[in-house]
Amino acid sequence: MEAIVVSNEEQMKDAYSVRRIVFIDEQQVPEEEEIDQYEKDATHVVLYEDNQPIGAGRFRSLDGIGKIERICVLKEFRNKGAGKVIMDKMEEIAKGKGISKLKLNAQTHAEKFYLNLGYTTTSDIFMDAGIPHVTMIKEL
Repeated sequence: MEAIVVSNEEQMKDAYSVRRIVFIDEQQVPEEEEIDQYEKDATHVVLYEDNQPIGAGRFRSLDGIGKIERICVLKEFRNKGAGKVIMDKMEEIAKGKGISKLKLNAQTHAEKFYLNLGYTTTSDIFMDAGIPHVTMIKEL
């Protein structure tokens, strides 16, 4: 598995393809909420296994804090280390930008995954796109 920073249109299509399968098709998130106004400002990552896109995510810098968003892995690759590969790439991006604090809004079913990566839950449960979430942070 290899997570790469998107650098061309084909890789961007691969990232959107995974996001569409996971968020729009599987989780029923409306497309207009999934693909938003921040796409062009974000650094996108796509995860490949044998040249096939299997995961994705995006990174934005907001007021000196790294905002990790849209982390997803295709169902058949979950619980096999794919998410950690994406998150390691996100931390690498943050460090390269001189950012030492990361923030994300995790779906509650994924909270334990992020806790195991050193994140701390900092909010009560809230709804986003009809899915329960919590805000989490990590100091690098």
